[in-house]
Amino acid sequence: MVFTGHEFADGGSFITQSLKQQNIKASFFFTGDFYRNTSFKPIIQQLKKEGHYLGAHADKHLLYADWNKRDSLLVTKEQFKKDLLQNYMEMKQFGITQSNAAFFLPPYEWYNDSIAAWTKELGLQLINYSPGTKSNADYTWPALKNYQSSDTIYQSIIHYEQSHASGLNGFILLIHIGTDPTRTDKFYFQLPKLLKELKQKGYRFKRVDELLNKR
Repeated sequence: MVFTGHEFADGGSFITQSLKQQNIKASFFFTGDFYRNTSFKPIIQQLKKEGHYLGAHADKHLLYADWNKRDSLLVTKEQFKKDLLQNYMEMKQFGITQSNAAFFLPPYEWYNDSIAAWTKELGLQLINYSPGTKSNADYTWPALKNYQSSDTIYQSIIHYEQSHASGLNGFILLIHIGTDPTRTDKFYFQLPKLLKELKQKGYRFKRVDELLNKR
């Protein structure tokens, strides 16, 4: 279970409590802006204290490549590295370093082979969510064309699990720790039900460093 955050953290307390009740350790990837936001400091400290993985999501949540032409970069190598390293500078205040948080989840979950190579040059490993469900669309709100309701998102996860031979084994399921206020149908309120249902099916949840065998 992976959570990303940049501008919003409204689900922080509910998500943390839901994970604690189910004794689950998750992974959280935040931007530098999220880490430097003083109002988010308590939730970050709580997540670290409770043993969740805390990683980088780029400092300013930059869009690295054109949406329609993925091989067209929108940042230079220097801009990319400077921004990502600044993300880690903000993480240091919480005792998080590159050596103990080597996994990097790119902003917008959008990148190309150049971004992956540049990440590797910094001694980091780029990762992304597993495709196939609509969980990453929990940020959408009704005015958007790609809006997905929480029920639709939930059913997409259950359908994927039931319709694939491997189910959700090794799956990285991504949702957001907070969303725009105009989305009142918050998917994170479905977490208790989802976690309970998946555990009943025999699934065990791991941090990304445990899942991917790197600490």
